[in-house]
This record gives sequence, structure tokens and C-alpha cells, in this order.
Amino acid sequence: QVQLVESGGGLVQPGGSLRLSCTASGSGFRLNAMGWYRQAPGQERELVATISENGITTYTDSVKGRFLISRDNAKNTVYLQMSRLKPEDTASYYCNADVTYPSGAVYYTEAYWGQGTQVTVSS
Repeated sequence: QVQLVESGGGLVQPGGSLRLSCTASGSGFRLNAMGWYRQAPGQERELVATISENGITTYTDSVKGRFLISRDNAKNTVYLQMSRLKPEDTASYYCNADVTYPSGAVYYTEAYWGQGTQVTVSS
């Protein structure tokens, strides 16, 4: 089994910064594409940013120029550096990863989710 554990959320004033981290643990797995999603109360979960295994990134328009996604493959960790935060960035942020893992002689690829970390932007 693979687990994703997020950290780094909290309360920050508008214009401030936070860095989220998400670390995968388990055995024998391979992390493929990874990403961050967010969900505000009463709204659907939306994709914020993705990063491929070789570092190609994508961002939703509302965070371009403010957020930066990165990964450290040696640490099985993906980061989301959030700058110039706005109240509308307030949400629970979830880490997502496509994970390939062995089961006997067969390899499977599944999407895994973290438990979420709350980000609140307020003065």
C-alpha cells in the first residue's frame, strides 16, 4: 500500500506565502504524474497544478505566476509553493499521485490521494 501525507497548511494573511508538501510512503512503488487539487466549501474539487515524472508542469489559470509546483523524486515528495495568496485561495488542498506498484508478478497503476490540508487566507 502507498500513503500520501500532506503538510504545510495553515492560516495566512492575504499576500502571504505557504509551502505545501506531500510525501509518499510504501514499498516498491513508482510515482508517475503528481498534482495538487483544492476544494472550497460548497464547491467542486478543482485541479490546481500538475507535474510529470520528468518535471513538466501545468497550472490552472487562477494560480499562474503565483504558485509553483515541484518535486523531489529522491524524497518521493511533491511541493506547492504558494505566493501572493488571496482569500479565494482558501480551500482544503489535496495531493494526488499516479502510482505504479507491484502485486506479485503484475504491476498496477492507480491514483492515490492524500488526506488534505487546510489553507485559509484571511486578515
